[in-house]
Amino acid sequence: MAYLRCVDPVRKTSTDIPLRKPLVSIGRKEGNDVVLQDPTVGATHANILRQGNRHSLSVVGRGNDVYVNGRIAQRAQLSPGDRLLIGRFELTLNDGEPPEKTPSHAEQLESDQVQKLVEFSASLMRENSPERLFKQLLGSVVQLTRAEKGFVIVFQDGQRNLAAAHNVGDETLDLSRVSDTIVEQVVLHRQPLIVSDAMSDRTFGRSRSVVDLKLSSVMCVPLLYRNDLLGVLYLGNDAVTGLFTESDLAMLQVWATQASMIVHTALLLNGLKVSNRNLRAQLRRSSQGDIIGSSAPMKRIFKVMRKISPTDLSVLVLGETGTGKELVARELHRLSDRARQPFVSINCGAIPENLLESELFGHKRGAFTGAVSDKIGKFEAANGGTLLLDEIGEMPMNLQVKLLRVLQERTIERVGELRPRPVDIRIVSATNKDLEQEIAEGRFREDLFYRLNEVSISLPPLRDRGEDIHQLARFFLNKYADQYDSKVGGFTNDAVRVMMNYYWPGNVRQLENRVKKAVIMSDRALLNADDLGIDTSTKRNIENLDLATEAFKKRHIREALELNNWNKAQTARDLGVDPRTIFRYIEKMDE
Repeated sequence: MAYLRCVDPVRKTSTDIPLRKPLVSIGRKEGNDVVLQDPTVGATHANILRQGNRHSLSVVGRGNDVYVNGRIAQRAQLSPGDRLLIGRFELTLNDGEPPEKTPSHAEQLESDQVQKLVEFSASLMRENSPERLFKQLLGSVVQLTRAEKGFVIVFQDGQRNLAAAHNVGDETLDLSRVSDTIVEQVVLHRQPLIVSDAMSDRTFGRSRSVVDLKLSSVMCVPLLYRNDLLGVLYLGNDAVTGLFTESDLAMLQVWATQASMIVHTALLLNGLKVSNRNLRAQLRRSSQGDIIGSSAPMKRIFKVMRKISPTDLSVLVLGETGTGKELVARELHRLSDRARQPFVSINCGAIPENLLESELFGHKRGAFTGAVSDKIGKFEAANGGTLLLDEIGEMPMNLQVKLLRVLQERTIERVGELRPRPVDIRIVSATNKDLEQEIAEGRFREDLFYRLNEVSISLPPLRDRGEDIHQLARFFLNKYADQYDSKVGGFTNDAVRVMMNYYWPGNVRQLENRVKKAVIMSDRALLNADDLGIDTSTKRNIENLDLATEAFKKRHIREALELNNWNKAQTARDLGVDPRTIFRYIEKMDE
């Protein structure tokens, strides 16, 4: 076996290349066995052919010169010790295997530093606690630079916080005193600083950190992520024999740059975790099950729901489209003793009239064309649980009669069957219509209304829920940012203002759809009014204070009367007013 020793006199490097192949190509172009980066060398300049233990040189193409032992040659038999000159490179043929290369002290040191940097990065990637991250960072750089003392300062909310310290006591490290010239210089210019001989330095020799910590040599580097200054890393030695050098500072900068990216991510994640914990705690305090709200109207509704949920009272939920009527029905079911039984919902306005009876009560096989088998209806499916009759105001008059009979007798008859079937269900109905107006116009039965309206819950429109608008928007933003892996983190102040002033004709459903679309489509960190598609010139009407107060009193007294089964004397005692006030407001309700 033989090898070529290739020397580059310009870069002062030496490389050993074993000749294991029968044909070894030499040239400038990548893909050759021996690549010589020199413009005077041909793309493929020459070949070395091995036959047994003998080697021969063959020049490829015209104009490619090779000097063998000082003489130009096109072909030559080679022996160990022969020297080839190709371009600026000198290649020597040697017998045997190439010797193992012993790295220089500088190369070994650099290799150790790279290995430690890799280990350091890997350890940081496994750690997401900011406190432990800073301790690991400081411990690693202290070990690498052989520093005797050090600390890390982190900037958060305009304050300087000591994140980690090594070999420095609290009595000597006062953050108010660490704000000395060395730290201030790094913070001001965001550039690393080294004071190799601190005691003799005219500028920094009197810095508080140098004097208090009795340091002979100091390095301080900023922890930067893009344009954000996360903090500073400060190292010091108190022995004259351990003065820091520029190479130490360069190495520390590399470590600080690597650490800054990981620390920034950890701080961000930690901040998001804290924010999410606070948000979840806030939502728990200001919600009822899946219904979010802390406004006064919603708090009153939550109180009513908790009172009536254990009962079997029929509940009529009133409110505009998108206010969350089905959520209220589901929460009433969840809080009741029927929670482990079915919750069934049917939209009375979405099913054709000729099919609605079958959907509600079921049918017998052969009852009508297409009835190929027996089928249970929604009432039987909800047996033991809760049935939500959504959009009850859309129910045809002929079915209203049958529904009234079911509510009175608690039995149903399938279409095409005369045998009554008992059902044990709680009825919750919902509508966005004014049923009293529907009764007056002959489209809804009054007796059915009173059966369904043993207790009513009137959901306020979103525009009347105040701070709930922002709270709901934040909830939807976090929900869809997680679902679609979006970087959106919040709303601009202008977006919040516009949301609070907007009329929201589609209520909570409209708000959810707007936020969902904005999270998916926007590339911004903070959503603005344009992202939400809200016309900034649109503003809801602000009701006169006296009228709003009067409307609130009517609504509040009605709710109190309903909770007391219209016992006027008890309602007056609960509200702390004269009974004549209650009678006066009852008269106003009929106006």
